Amino acid sequence: MTADPPPPAGPRARHAARAGSFDAVAAQYAANRPSYPPALLDAVEELAGRPLSGIKAVDVGAGTGIASSLLHARGADVLAVEPGAGMAAEFRRALPHIPLVRGNGNALPLADATADLITYAQAWHWTDPARSVPEALRVLRPDGALALWWNTNALDVDWIAEAAGRAGRFLGIDIAAEQRKAGERVEQADPSGRLDFTRRTVRWSRRVPIGTHLANIATHSALLITPEERTAAFLERERAHLLEVFPDGMVEETYDVLLIVARTP
Repeated sequence: MTADPPPPAGPRARHAARAGSFDAVAAQYAANRPSYPPALLDAVEELAGRPLSGIKAVDVGAGTGIASSLLHARGADVLAVEPGAGMAAEFRRALPHIPLVRGNGNALPLADATADLITYAQAWHWTDPARSVPEALRVLRPDGALALWWNTNALDVDWIAEAAGRAGRFLGIDIAAEQRKAGERVEQADPSGRLDFTRRTVRWSRRVPIGTHLANIATHSALLITPEERTAAFLERERAHLLEVFPDGMVEETYDVLLIVARTP
């Protein structure tokens, strides 16, 4: 058996490694990651000031197409933008009817003033806002909107807080503190101050088998860049903990979707 490579050194190298880690697990990501509730799309429409039906929407960092498919189902004319080869291949396999181009939010491969809505689902934090904000403003039409959202752990649910504590100890981080910091950073999503974001939180849940829950956890970037044997051992321990809480083998996951939307100034 070959040894796992050491984790990348330095914050920039680690960030780049995490950003690129999803390509190798694109099919697992598509099969197990949570989607988003209808109430989230309702909130996007409300804060954007228009229905999704008939608009030109650009979904950046589209991944395997979880958000793109929801936007398309609401009647939006969707163009997906995805930098990763593996994620793009899975997107095209599952959603051949939705066009996709390779690119990223720091340099959108799109013409000026061509979109009514630009969305980032779980993806804005992989961009440099000093570059991605001007790019969004360049591509958006007048009266357009930029919508950013993330599924976050509902840490007021006891079992989720306990699981986050175990994961944090394994990874050497305080997940609750990191989630609070992430929420604070969202408030500063545009350091230039050109955009005025409105914030909403939408709670929802899904009930899935333990295997799906663990496979979802395994697609998170912090674990993807952890040596494989360590990750496998952690997930097996986590299975035992979860079976104590959910003896029927079905996990009730609860999420708070953090949504912020800004209209074109």
